[in-house]
Amino acid sequence: MLSVWLPIRTIWWREIIRFFRQRSRLLSAIAQPLLFWILIGSGLNESFKPTGTSNQQAYTEYFYPGIVVLVLLFTAIFATISVVNERREGFLQNVLVAPVPRWSIVLGQTLGGITLALIQGVLLLGIAPIIGIKVGLISILTTIGVMILIAFSFTNLGLLIAWRMDSTQGFHAIMSLILMPIWLLSGAIFPLAGTPSWLAWVMKLNPITYGLAAFRHSLYLDSHITFTELPTLMISILVCIVFSLLTYTGAVLTASTQQL
Repeated sequence: MLSVWLPIRTIWWREIIRFFRQRSRLLSAIAQPLLFWILIGSGLNESFKPTGTSNQQAYTEYFYPGIVVLVLLFTAIFATISVVNERREGFLQNVLVAPVPRWSIVLGQTLGGITLALIQGVLLLGIAPIIGIKVGLISILTTIGVMILIAFSFTNLGLLIAWRMDSTQGFHAIMSLILMPIWLLSGAIFPLAGTPSWLAWVMKLNPITYGLAAFRHSLYLDSHITFTELPTLMISILVCIVFSLLTYTGAVLTASTQQL
């Protein structure tokens, strides 16, 4: 067991050290989503009224969970792009020749991405009371659990792509093509209610829709707000778990096929 968990811990700790040595990653991962939230939220606050809730929300409050999920998305991009750089620098080849299973390598990278995502996500949770969201202990713990699931799936999806890429330019292009649209179609900017039927089906088939729905439900556990147009909390969490397992399995299978 020690021979398996030691590389997991080593790779995880390496990601943490690299993060704190590159402070610009924290600034870029949080500053850009916050800028989106301030500009887009302020611009649409008076003209756009979200539907599908038990009481009318301000748009800045509606947009807030989507911004937290966007931070988790950006963290996945920054955390997994290191795989592409490490292949070019030769470090990845040294890891692959080690007598450890590939799943442990992927798990160490994933745990590093989850930890970094939680650091930034918890910092953003401090804004919730400022915008009028009442959060208690149960709500905070449930929300953090949902954030772990979302970060797990995002990071593994990023690893699934990064293990196949040879250039950072190609990685950014693919990530922008996949991750940004699924975030936009998750209900982060506009709700499912009122959308055309074809777009509603696209959003329902989007796994991140359920991650964001679980985040909204958990964030308001200690308040009286309910979301009538969203999947239930249990269904959303179940979909998140299944999606997380699928992305992790895909990342492990991809890493297992890599040649030195």
